[in-house]
Amino acid sequence: MKTNIFRIIGLGMVATASALSITGCQDFFEPESNHIIFADGDHLNNPTDTVYSMVGILQKLQAIADRSVLLGEVRGDLVDVNEYTSADLRDIALFELDDSANVYNQPRDYYAVINNCNYYITRADTALKNNRNETIFMREYAAAKTYRAWTYLQLVLAYGKVPFVTEPILWSGDLDRDYPKLEVKDICERLIADLTPVADENIPLFNGLTVDSRLAYIPTKILLGDLCLWAGRYREAAQWYYRYISTRNGEQSAYTVGTGCAAWARDEKDYRNRGWNNSYTTFFLSESYGTDIELISLIPCPTGTADLNYSQLRNIFCSTNDNACQAQLEPSDALTDLSEAQVYCNYNTANEVVYVPDDLSDGGRGDLRLNSIVLGYTTNYDNTYRQAQEIYKFSSTNVRTYRRAMVYLRMAEALNRAGYPRFAYEILADGVNDSIVRARILPYCPTLTDSMFVQSFSFPENRYIVRCLDTKASDINTIGLHSRGSGWTEFNEHYAFPVAPEGVTDTLQYQIEKVEDMLMDEGALELAFEGQRFYDLMRVALRRNAPSYLAEKVYARRGEDRKGEMRSLIRPQLTDMRSWYMSWRGQIGY
Repeated sequence: MKTNIFRIIGLGMVATASALSITGCQDFFEPESNHIIFADGDHLNNPTDTVYSMVGILQKLQAIADRSVLLGEVRGDLVDVNEYTSADLRDIALFELDDSANVYNQPRDYYAVINNCNYYITRADTALKNNRNETIFMREYAAAKTYRAWTYLQLVLAYGKVPFVTEPILWSGDLDRDYPKLEVKDICERLIADLTPVADENIPLFNGLTVDSRLAYIPTKILLGDLCLWAGRYREAAQWYYRYISTRNGEQSAYTVGTGCAAWARDEKDYRNRGWNNSYTTFFLSESYGTDIELISLIPCPTGTADLNYSQLRNIFCSTNDNACQAQLEPSDALTDLSEAQVYCNYNTANEVVYVPDDLSDGGRGDLRLNSIVLGYTTNYDNTYRQAQEIYKFSSTNVRTYRRAMVYLRMAEALNRAGYPRFAYEILADGVNDSIVRARILPYCPTLTDSMFVQSFSFPENRYIVRCLDTKASDINTIGLHSRGSGWTEFNEHYAFPVAPEGVTDTLQYQIEKVEDMLMDEGALELAFEGQRFYDLMRVALRRNAPSYLAEKVYARRGEDRKGEMRSLIRPQLTDMRSWYMSWRGQIGY
């Protein structure tokens, strides 16, 4: 159904940037832009427009950067509020976001990005060429389309149903048009069609940012994977993620999972010494670009605290001087319980399997990732000793959007739902190369079509060297994702591919759902605090048509034994899918 939503909410008169400002009620379209919006009829046909337009879009992205993390994390089960949590964040955590009073419930900021992108896409002269016969604006054109698609995905995941606009709003007459109000699957289908033709365009390169500009762009192939995943097009999603992995460093390249992990020494004797090694934290301390770097993309944000778009994530998740050492969010009991429930498997140099004791003190048992990235300590602030917290995932003012493990996890999720749970499991347990595919995945393909599809994912042994086939640590470059925190997963008898119990008639469906549960647990262990959790739970709940899946996870935020407490605090019934989304003045959302 189409609705003239802009007139309904009372937008003021709109003019070009060179004329009047907007008046009236809060609007969510902002026609003015310092870099993009010129007089109607202007075209972007000068190479200098490249820098100004991209910087203008990035500037608008800064306004929604924090929200891309907070709205996807605070509503999940991996973080909890405390006595220092702001009222706005507390309302998010309790699903009490039904008006525009909350600072994080401002859809106009998303549409400011979209309107800037729409202008660029509409006005860029993509036929213009330089003296080397190279098109000047196609890279920027593709980047603008990708920014727009990413912003729309963030918007519709937050609100559930939003106006879909692909032309720039410049004049008052634009407000009278009817714009379709679409849900996530419909928006994803439109964006897939829009992005596919530009998927192979290279990203623009320019100087002047505080980070390498290659990190400032969202890879189109990854985003297409995300869109297909939400649209239920699982084979395509897996292929898009693989296309990114296989071409990330050029044709015939490798972009392996890597071997960075939080791990006990192989020959550790006294595990109560907590003498484990930690190369995992280094993933989050660097924002350089490289062929084997974990970080893929980010939103560059101001470094000065006085800037309006300065990211507050560090002050929300960490104890700093700016917040008087009072972090507003902390790891939940659910996350701690999940971490400690993992069985750490060691494989010593005598080729013996050793399981780390499960009765170690806090921080030593189970999966080591949580305690490798979260430091709890006591500090003296203003002559008062306080409990403090450092989460190393927030080591800068920039907001990260994609990284390597995220892509592998989503590729595994897509492969699993496409009907290949063994493929997904191997990504978790051993890592993959062509030898593993031949030995452990292909034998279970029921048809030639399935075999051909699986073999289209090639991970050559000379470039993807897995630990389970050669335990010489100096030779490997790929481990299973679960080994990033739980040891030598390939030898762990407690971590195994699910076997359907007697009486189950649909073995494949049983395996798919069980592997999906493993993937969601792994996503929690690997991606905690990064803004993915609530949307991951939402995606699975929608896929299974089981709202209780999400509801029970969120209710267990403070542990299984305190579910009743959380049910009483969260007044909306989370079994009603409409409660998962924000609304804005009754006009955006459900």
